[in-house]
Amino acid sequence: MKEFEVIIVGAGPAGGHCARLLAKAGHQVLLIEQHESFAINNFSSAASPLPILKQFDLPSKVVARYWHRLEIISSNVARQWQSNQNLGVVFDFQKLREFLAEDTVNYGGEVWLGHRYIKHIQAADRSMIVHLKPKHGETMQVKTRLIVDATGYSRAVMYANKQERPDFYKATGIEYLIKVSPEQYHKYADSLIFFLGYKWSPRGYSWIFPMDNHQLKIGSAWINAPHQIIKETQPLRQYTESIIKDYMQLAHYDLVEIHGSILEYSSGLQDVYYRNGIVAIGDAVSTVNFLGGEGIRHGMQGAEIAVKYIDNFLKDNSKDTLKDRSSNPSNKENVSVFSKYQQEIQMYFADKWNLSEQIGKKVYLEYSDARIDQGVSYLKYFTTEDMIDILFYYNFRKVSRGIKRAFLQKLDRLISWIMGGLRFGDRNQF
Repeated sequence: MKEFEVIIVGAGPAGGHCARLLAKAGHQVLLIEQHESFAINNFSSAASPLPILKQFDLPSKVVARYWHRLEIISSNVARQWQSNQNLGVVFDFQKLREFLAEDTVNYGGEVWLGHRYIKHIQAADRSMIVHLKPKHGETMQVKTRLIVDATGYSRAVMYANKQERPDFYKATGIEYLIKVSPEQYHKYADSLIFFLGYKWSPRGYSWIFPMDNHQLKIGSAWINAPHQIIKETQPLRQYTESIIKDYMQLAHYDLVEIHGSILEYSSGLQDVYYRNGIVAIGDAVSTVNFLGGEGIRHGMQGAEIAVKYIDNFLKDNSKDTLKDRSSNPSNKENVSVFSKYQQEIQMYFADKWNLSEQIGKKVYLEYSDARIDQGVSYLKYFTTEDMIDILFYYNFRKVSRGIKRAFLQKLDRLISWIMGGLRFGDRNQF
């Protein structure tokens, strides 16, 4: 039976980044992916701000398109911001995951594509026996000290028994990948466009993202919960098609593929982070942002945090048993080193994620269409830098600064109007 120090289940951005970092640190790593090729589930929209490349040491070859323009469109209002320099990237999701897997191998790790996780059992020596099913072959077993659950919203390792899963907020998304003419592509090639409001995506938002080869991604997503005002909606895909037909007014295009997915988010980040030899990372611990749905950058950041504790655990000769605190919370010996991992994740994400959750529920499930229009109209008082900070870094303090600027501009216009009236009155007196 082949042995590894750590087996990472799921070769998405979080799992792949975790694997490359642990392999670089000298650990015996196995990264497994159920699909035989990264092209099979090349689905993520993957828009991120530009610093992500330097932050995670990513090459330009994983970028499908750079963007330098932002636009937000509601049912009746549109606002745009732009820069002379690139502001961000849209990843080629396939190439990003391929690069992370290749890096893992270059650092001495192993990557097995086409291997599906089945189950695991704990051996007498406190190691884990993992059962894997190759795409073409019989079930096999491998041995490890630690399993990392990087299976995203499915949380397939942490919750092997589906009945143990707690309640999550669920969101559904659908996306069309289309190829258009060079003339049409030029209109959208440098922009991220987001749509809000009842017309474009009730209970959520829609988008247009540029890719390479004259391709565009058009998608819609919403929260699977009732709206306080809207009682009836169309199927989600009809809102995506409405953007293509009514906003873009495309009569001719090539439909490359249609794909969809779901997200499950734990309110207050109350996921299970570690239990009985399993550590969860990425979307398995809700690093995806509830408001914007952005997950790649945050999943990789969460993986970096986890790697510190995984590295310490693997180097620890005591071989911490990873007992779950909840099994005996009064026994301090049951508190594993990974309790600090949970604390650091929550310290890094919780404040902004909790506020994002509150804002998302308000905007997507409570606001009237007129109020959404009003909010988008108000965004004219924000700079491009402000919008990047708000949309991608969740710096909601910028909103209060925008309110101050808006008030001062309105006050200035009022004073000008009053002074203009006085001057007009003075002329009449002569």
